This record gives sequence, C-alpha cells and structure tokens, in this order.
Amino acid sequence: MVYSSMMKLPERVYRYARETLAHLVSFPTVSAEGRAIPETAQAVVKLLEDLGLKAEIHPTPGAPVVYAEGGGNGPTLMFYNHYDVQPADPLELWESDPFTLTERDGHWYARGISDDKGELVSRMAALKWFMEEHGSLPFRVKFVVEGEEEIGSPHLEAYVREHKDRLKADAVVWEFGSVDTAGRPLVYCGLKGIVAVELRVKTAAYDLHSSNGAVVQNPIYRLAAALTTLRDNDGNVLIEGFYDKVRPLSETERKSLEAIPDESEQIAQVYGVKEFLGKAKGFEFYRRMAAVPVVNFNGFHAGYGGPGSKTVLPAEAFAKLDFRLVPDQDPVEVVELLRAHLHKHGFTDVEVITLEVGEHPARSDLEAPWVKQAVEALREVYDREPVVHLSSGGSGPMYPFTHYLSAPVVAIGISYPGSRVHSPNENIRIADFERGVAAIKRAMEKFAALP
Repeated sequence: MVYSSMMKLPERVYRYARETLAHLVSFPTVSAEGRAIPETAQAVVKLLEDLGLKAEIHPTPGAPVVYAEGGGNGPTLMFYNHYDVQPADPLELWESDPFTLTERDGHWYARGISDDKGELVSRMAALKWFMEEHGSLPFRVKFVVEGEEEIGSPHLEAYVREHKDRLKADAVVWEFGSVDTAGRPLVYCGLKGIVAVELRVKTAAYDLHSSNGAVVQNPIYRLAAALTTLRDNDGNVLIEGFYDKVRPLSETERKSLEAIPDESEQIAQVYGVKEFLGKAKGFEFYRRMAAVPVVNFNGFHAGYGGPGSKTVLPAEAFAKLDFRLVPDQDPVEVVELLRAHLHKHGFTDVEVITLEVGEHPARSDLEAPWVKQAVEALREVYDREPVVHLSSGGSGPMYPFTHYLSAPVVAIGISYPGSRVHSPNENIRIADFERGVAAIKRAMEKFAALP
C-alpha cells in the first residue's frame, strides 16, 4: 500500500474528527485552576465508548485518569494522552475565542487544539478509520488519558505502578509529535527527567540600610557566588558526581544523532541568540539537547528592583533552578549531590528546597520493532525520511511506561513549529492533522502486520 504525502482523510473520518475536536476544546479544562475536569473526563469516556472500547474513570488524589481498552487478544498498543490544557491567558491576545474551534487559512485554532486534545482526537480518528477499513481490531488497544499533565503529572507514576498488570502493553504512542521547519516528520523516543529546586540565603532578620554593607554579609553576593560554582561558561555542570550515572550513548544512538539534519543556525536565528553554549552545532547541538544533563537558573530574586535608587542591604535572596536529566540519573540523588557540593564549597548557609521532584528520564531502544514500525509508517505517509530523535530536550511522565511496563515509546503527532503551544492563538495546520492521522493508522497496520 502506497500513501501519498497529500493524502486526505475520508470525508466521514474528517467530519468525525472536526466535530469531536470542536466538542473537546469547548471544555475549559485548565488543570492549574481545577476547571472543567470531571466533565471533560466524562466526555472522553463517552468518545472512547463510541469507538467500541470499554472506558472507565479511575480516581486519583487529583484529576481522574480515563482508562479504556478493547479489540482482539493479540499484542497490545497503548495510547497515552492528556485531556487538560494550559490557561488561555492573556485572553486579549487571542484572535478568536480560545474555547471555540475556529478555522482560518487552513488552520484550526483553540486552546488544546495541539496540546493535547488535537493529538488525542487524531488517535481516535485513526482508530475509527482503521476499524472501518479493516473491521475488528486484530490487536489489543488501550488508552490512558490523564488530567494533570500540565501541572507535572503528580499522580501518574503511582497510577501506572499500582495498575501495571492491567496496563501491560507491547508498545506506546506518546502524546505529542510534529514536523520540523522543512516539513520532515519527527520521531521522539525519550524525554529528559527534571527536578526543580530553590536556593535561599538569609543574612539578617530584615532589610538593612546599605551602610551596613561594611560589616554585614550581602545575601545576593553569597547566592551569586554559590551559583557560579554549579556550572562553567560552556554549561558544563561542576557538581561532583553529577555525571557518574549518565548512560553512555550506544552506537545506534550516536548514529541517530549524526543523521539529524542540522537546523541549529536557523534555530539560533529564531531564538535571537548569537551562538549556542560551547559553540554547539550539528551533532554536538543535538547531543546536548537529547543526551546531556544540564542545570538551568530560572530566576533570581532579591532586594530592590524599582525605579531609581534604594540604598538597602537586603536580608534575603533566593534563586529557582531546574535540572534536566538523562538516563540513568535519579532526581532525588541529584538534589543530594547539590547539597553535598554546596557544603563542600563552604556554602552551608545556602538552603536547598526541593520544589518538585518531577520525572525520571526515559529513553526507548531505537532498535525496538515498534520504533522501526513507526518510522516506516511516517516514511510512507510523508514520502520523506523521518528525523529520529533519541530524546526530546523537554520532560514528561514517560518513565513509568518504559520502567514499569517495559514498553517502547514513540512520540509522533500533528503539530508544527508555529503551533504556539501554551501561547495565545494555539493552532494546527489541517493538512498536518490529516497526515498525522494517516501516519497513526499506518503505524497500527504495521503493528498488526497488515500490508
């Protein structure tokens, strides 16, 4: 079967997808504000039941997980998605109502149209198309659709661990995906881990007159001095033992990085930066993004920042940091290494507060049959060579699926670089949505060993 890169969905599947998307995005499912969570979960249950699956709502200490399964008794393909979205603010920057599907110039606009309601519907549409064309499913299909991804998935790992026998799967389709600036389909096979911390220094009971700077330590100086010991000018982390558990790249992983078309110069122009750390480009740019852990300084807060001068010696300073981690680093161990480092370098006055343990890093085997099947499906549908990334530079709750279920995971989807995810006027191109649905359907056919 040969797929055209300009393939259109059957009209009945297109209508189903558009109507389903319009329905889902109408729910203002903002998890950060606890809005519309129960009703959206119920809506997802109904949509999955309409596809012939048995769907259930599984409570967690936070938002419920929607679980569904159906099909045959063969190998199991799982779809992980989420039904929550980011806040739509600032509303004045939207050109149309964020919770109403709006079509303009070949694009669909709405909050969640890409992240992640559009991705979820693309999986549903592919499943509907597959069943209409092939009849009953020759394999088992499962859905795990959570409602807390946009606030860090705080209860998902426990959910997967507690239900691992029921969730057992042979392959997983992750919740996002896109094409690059040249229109090549992207495949991501992993995510970095993350842990967020706050460093805090207090040197006085309250802010003092700056004349006391002659005899009283300044917390800004102490905290700045501590931060400079954590990394060098090229971004290399200087914490003792930080790299000890970093998993070396396999030959296959190294070759996959070498094969990525170099868009580092274009990315630098988009970001408005003169050059990347360590003058990274090509292989080194993508190696750093996918396989090198990093410490990020997210914010520094202290003293007076208003207009003019205020001669004050602040009593306290604090900074927020995050660590992006790679296999086989552990978020809790990294925080302990940070504390040991600060003590060793004389910064016993710097308090370390863990803000969020976040997620462990995860990475699938690039040689896994499911990874190859997904790549082949994209190649056929787009008629272009897919770009395989062994990991995204971002983070998410992929670890429970690779760890507890031992399942290979691939992220493929419907977005493009201008989708404005998490921003006003979030959108997808309709043509990308159609090709994304076709790619998922073709990947399912390969998973089922169909021609």
